Amino acid sequence: MKEDFLHFLWKTRLFEPSQPITSEGETIEIIHVGRHNIHAGPDFFDARIRIDKTYWAGNVEIHLRASDWNRHGHQTDPLYNNTILHVVADNDAMIRNSAGYTIPTLEIGWPLWIEFKYKALMQKHDWVNCASQLNKIDPFRIRFFLNGLAIERLQKKIGSMEALLEVSKGDWSETFYLFLARSYGFRQNGDPFEMMARSLPLSVLQKHKDRLFQLEALLFGQAGLFHESLFLDEYPLALKKEHEFLSVKYGLRPIAGHLWKFMRMHPLNFPTIRLAQFAGVLHRCNTLFSTIIKLEHMADYRSLFRAETSSFWDDHYTFLKESGHQKKAMGEDSFQLILVNVLVPFLFLYGEHNNKPELKEHALKIMEELPAENNTLLRHWSAAGIQAFNALESQALIHLHHEYCEPRRCLECTIGQKLITHME
Repeated sequence: MKEDFLHFLWKTRLFEPSQPITSEGETIEIIHVGRHNIHAGPDFFDARIRIDKTYWAGNVEIHLRASDWNRHGHQTDPLYNNTILHVVADNDAMIRNSAGYTIPTLEIGWPLWIEFKYKALMQKHDWVNCASQLNKIDPFRIRFFLNGLAIERLQKKIGSMEALLEVSKGDWSETFYLFLARSYGFRQNGDPFEMMARSLPLSVLQKHKDRLFQLEALLFGQAGLFHESLFLDEYPLALKKEHEFLSVKYGLRPIAGHLWKFMRMHPLNFPTIRLAQFAGVLHRCNTLFSTIIKLEHMADYRSLFRAETSSFWDDHYTFLKESGHQKKAMGEDSFQLILVNVLVPFLFLYGEHNNKPELKEHALKIMEELPAENNTLLRHWSAAGIQAFNALESQALIHLHHEYCEPRRCLECTIGQKLITHME
């Protein structure tokens, strides 16, 4: 048995008896179990209990054994001095806080059928613990749960954005530029793309937004991709020369070109193509972020992010590798990934910071308009009976798997809780 099971019993009031008695023989009435604390400190904040005729408000700490209080060092930690009740499965010791006061202890039990269901759920027999039992859950309850998970996933994404926004002293445009740049590298080249963007301030790019040639010279030059000495075409030679001039003018230092990954990648995903596409987007905007927050329709976003590259890339994958004649605009799948991972979280964050609920609603609407991702994980969910009908739901299912199923946080999951408490 683990402590999180006791947390679950306490939070759901499934412990026995309903009118418990402390180890000192005093009657306890649980008025409010408190708010579950997932950070350092007592397990539940702001609980309300009545011991005999005295009303108490404070924290609740939960352990398997009462002696764990001392083993964890709480007897010397002032952070636990406002603990009004110690809840345990085995009351094997009297405990005190750092001020020397005895903490009332409540030993709890629970129905055996709940323990049986808990142990059965935690014994993984499939790709997720509950896969074979999902048909027992009301589909409406699952849909409602997914909506909450989608917001939770958004909140996690905007956490890193908020941190960078703070570092950039509230500069929304620069922060958005850095995250967008990283997204253009996708999984394989996200790091060098971000490093390149950090070496090239957005303010410099905006001075040359009207000339695609100069934007490419700056981006490719700062990416360190002008190291080739045997360029066969005049265009890369001209870009290299332009970058040499602009880098001196602005005091720019490129990153190392060897950081970019080309091996085992489809040529359309080469960083050279992604950089050319990124230049195309910058060329289409007067100011990048202010343009983004004013767009309203999916067609507008698609037109912006699927902007065509310069004509050189119609016939090339790299400066030395030619291709058949083909426009190299970003594909639909890549476009949707950028919307889901950068645009939507940023719109949501901007709306939250600037009291613009309409922007938050717009961000969620974008997710509802996009089709669900199609990958192995989502096919597993579909086979188990939960199908995502749009990107909002597919993101929720991805979050459910990564944040709850993989770390086996079944007791914190609405589905897991329902399966444990459901009486057949």
